[in-house]
Amino acid sequence: MRSMFVPSAGNVLVDADYKQIELKILAHYSGDPKLVDAFNTGADIHTSTAAEVFGVDPTEVTPEMRRDAKAVNFGIIYGISNYGLSQNISIPQKKADEYINRYFERFPSVKAYLDALIASAKSTGYAVTERGRRRAIPELNSAKFMERKFGERVAMNMPLQGAAADIIKIAMINVHKKLEGKKSKLIMQVHDELIVDTSPDELVYVLETLKTEMENAVELSVPLDVDISVGKNWMECK
Repeated sequence: MRSMFVPSAGNVLVDADYKQIELKILAHYSGDPKLVDAFNTGADIHTSTAAEVFGVDPTEVTPEMRRDAKAVNFGIIYGISNYGLSQNISIPQKKADEYINRYFERFPSVKAYLDALIASAKSTGYAVTERGRRRAIPELNSAKFMERKFGERVAMNMPLQGAAADIIKIAMINVHKKLEGKKSKLIMQVHDELIVDTSPDELVYVLETLKTEMENAVELSVPLDVDISVGKNWMECK
């Protein structure tokens, strides 16, 4: 399907994609020293997490360990349950519970931050991003257990996903302003990506603009890196 999206005649598409932005937001807002250090030193975050969760040196992390740690990393953002994790990576529920508990033991600041988000949402009735956008969560007061658990997952996830959405919107506005008067045009924002229909003679300018504006949209305690690629269609940009 991505190959169906093409630039204007004679142009190319430039795609700029934030790398692991929600995990970086989690590191920034939780202040967890291990997560912050991993991102600031350029370590592979999933390998670093695997080393912590499985109690091995990073050089001893296997591809399977990294795969499981990746599922834990992204699962934590969505408030994943031990059942959900067990289904995602095909392990027993008891083992998934061990992974999650070990993660929170090794990254206690993350646990404290997520617990605080839930407590705040229960107190106010809504989750809120750092920039003030709110989402009401009536499910937190439901008489049904599963609905309350859903509300807790929303309370944990919305501030993180919402912050990512805020950041990409800031970057989008800044990139659009930098392209005013140019032949190249910002044509799409998809999740954490910005796509520019780019005139070949402006390619260097577009590449530099995307990198500068996206990586400096906000100031975090970890770098906001972007992957940038060029193609004759959207498929070629990956």
